[in-house]
Amino acid sequence: MIRTFKPAQGSVADDGQQAVTATVQALLAQVEKGGDAAVRELSNRFDKFDRESYRLTKSEIEGCIAALSKREREDLDFAQDQIRKFAEAQRATLRDLEIETLPGVILGHKNIPIQNVGCYVPGGKYPLLASAHMTVLTARVAGCERVITCAPPFRGRIADKIVAAQALAGADEIYCLGGVQAIAAMAYGTETIAPVDILAGPGNAYVAEAKRLLFGKVGIDLFAGPTETLVIADDSVDGEIVATDLLGQAEHGVNSPALLITNSEKLARDTLDEIERLLKILPTAAVAAKAWEDHGEIILCDTLDEMVAEADRIASEHVQVMTRDPDYFLDRMRNYGALFLGARTNVSFGDKVIGTNHTLPTNKAARYTGGLWVGKFLKTCTYQRIETDEASALVGQYSSRLCIMEGFAGHAEQSNIRVRRYGGRNVPYASAAEPF
Repeated sequence: MIRTFKPAQGSVADDGQQAVTATVQALLAQVEKGGDAAVRELSNRFDKFDRESYRLTKSEIEGCIAALSKREREDLDFAQDQIRKFAEAQRATLRDLEIETLPGVILGHKNIPIQNVGCYVPGGKYPLLASAHMTVLTARVAGCERVITCAPPFRGRIADKIVAAQALAGADEIYCLGGVQAIAAMAYGTETIAPVDILAGPGNAYVAEAKRLLFGKVGIDLFAGPTETLVIADDSVDGEIVATDLLGQAEHGVNSPALLITNSEKLARDTLDEIERLLKILPTAAVAAKAWEDHGEIILCDTLDEMVAEADRIASEHVQVMTRDPDYFLDRMRNYGALFLGARTNVSFGDKVIGTNHTLPTNKAARYTGGLWVGKFLKTCTYQRIETDEASALVGQYSSRLCIMEGFAGHAEQSNIRVRRYGGRNVPYASAAEPF
């Protein structure tokens, strides 16, 4: 039996979404029409940051890198090495294809990198420099020609560590620009910023809505909402580690869901006690406590299969499995952004350094998509070639009859002319009747 031990008190749904949409639509229109001048006005309004050009100079970028301590540089290099290594392994699985399906009929596909990529790195509340690795490095490994980045100023200044991370990851152009104005500038282009073909990277509700509204004008990586975490645990672990992992993600924002699924009522009670204790000492407790009160939940199950079913129903962005047999869930679960298997790993490893991408689906989007990966920056494009007269005539006969079934006379004639020229058949022009 599945039952709720600690219910959520609020809804993740944002009652103000219509207002967010209206605001973002107006800002997008302002940048589309006003270009650089609009970008500057909005940057002044929202970030209190004014520059004639928001693109950072070579000397500014070099200064940000030089400002890193030896340990900071080593840590950045380590993280980027792990992320690059995994992206390269992913890229190696994506091979071009060519096959002869019939004698003389050649079909294939090529994996073509997207030319222009725009990466957004959030930095208003926390300077999330890890997002630079996840987007820029992944696009670079895919082979994209031009990769540009935007990140807002942090506390009124250039976010130097984000800039260093962007540069070390291989960004071609780096802009100190945040919010909707950054997303709009990359998508529409301005007098000084050439437009991109796809936007990638997380952001706040306004950035996420801007990406949603611009989808179609440009590609996007995925629709992303507030950070979500789900812990699946049994009594092989204790309440302290479970509580730590729940609150470690709840600190992202007051609307970040943190859920526990367990088959141990004792673990559920111990987790609640530990959450109460940790919230007295956690520096980000004000945020994490509100997230836990409104969106935290503990669900008790009797069986492992019930735990799997509940986890798939929730379809969380992050799913941490701390049970005696984590592979039970790896083998059976279908809906998740990323799995973290066993107590030795955790979501923050994935967020920062272990190598998998931290840009993941939220709001149940894990039902139909995975997270950002190297394949998102590639277009798998097909081609076909017919090398013999006999093959062209053979395929043409089938194609003609199928076109007539659908009433497409012009389509049928495309087929018929090949049958006449390459098969020597006296096929009537665009016949409405079956020609063979």
